[in-house]
Amino acid sequence: MNRFVDLVNVSMTYGKQLVLDHIDLYINRNEFLTLLGPSGCGKTTTLRIIGGFEAPSTGDVLLDGTSILHQPPHKRPLNTVFQRYALFPHLDVAGNIAFGLKIKGASGAVVKKKVAEMLELVNLQGFEKRHVLSLSGGQQQRVAIARALANEPQLLLLDEPLGALDLQLRKEMQVELKNMQRELGITFVFVTHDQDEALTMSDTIAVMNEGRILQIGKPEDIYNEPKNAFVARFIGESNIMDGTMRSDYRVDFAWGSFDCVDKGFADNEPVDIVIRPEDVVITAPEAAQIRGMVSSVIFKGVHYEMRVQTYDFIWKIHSTIQSRVGESVGLTIAPELIHVMKKSAYSPTIEKLAIDINHPYARQRAGGLMYPESLQQ
Repeated sequence: MNRFVDLVNVSMTYGKQLVLDHIDLYINRNEFLTLLGPSGCGKTTTLRIIGGFEAPSTGDVLLDGTSILHQPPHKRPLNTVFQRYALFPHLDVAGNIAFGLKIKGASGAVVKKKVAEMLELVNLQGFEKRHVLSLSGGQQQRVAIARALANEPQLLLLDEPLGALDLQLRKEMQVELKNMQRELGITFVFVTHDQDEALTMSDTIAVMNEGRILQIGKPEDIYNEPKNAFVARFIGESNIMDGTMRSDYRVDFAWGSFDCVDKGFADNEPVDIVIRPEDVVITAPEAAQIRGMVSSVIFKGVHYEMRVQTYDFIWKIHSTIQSRVGESVGLTIAPELIHVMKKSAYSPTIEKLAIDINHPYARQRAGGLMYPESLQQ
């Protein structure tokens, strides 16, 4: 891949509100990059700046190393698919797809050929004369994509285009969009707040919050190696708790000491621990350092989602093996599945709980009480 779009030190303010805070981002040619984050994090503003619909307060936008900051949207080699599709209600399907080509002065033969190609691409052959308002939401979305792709843009911007679709259709369109991007070999920049969409479709994910890019990387890297507690929470489900890095490859949490694969921290440095629910194995209580009681079990289709109450932390666990509510269990985690992170502004806020000496998992050690679970609500 080679760099195609660069955002350099881009900031955006509306009045006194800082929407984008000096972000730097590059997008490779033929890449599917997703801007992922909660509402108000700046992802749509970033997309609009790339598209030329907004001018940043500071910074520059480069295309192949050349500034396009002062080029209007119609002069940029890109198209945009909006969440509401913005189809022309007075035109049929073919008329909507052909609109941009006709504006550019393409011949009738070229328009007819390109419309046929786009209808085949989005699986709408035979819909040429249909009124767009008679189509389903998924069909309207395909028409909007076909219209955007008919002009053969080098870059396609998609602003939460699947948000209005039902769950099953949204999943189908995720696969179709990714297949289109691979087949056409053009660059997609996709905006969403849906982590599943981002993980399913993306070559690269940029996780945003409060106008900043917190982490950018491949989906599997962001899921397995989140940089801070915000990213860990936003990408997938997590058990996040306080810990102390005693030394390289040794970390304390849940009132125990565990082997891990992390290094490079200071001795005795406070850290955040992230453990994914599917990485916790339920065992016999006597075989584990962490012990608790199952407080809830929900069947989720492909797995059971269980809550295990330890002394003062509720673990979320995904397993294909069901435990019973009220059952005493042990929890084990392989060293390579314990992820250690630096403390950050997104670290969990810990509220110390009153220690209950009668709790069944408190035990005597060296003349005092030792509690095998961390303190967190």
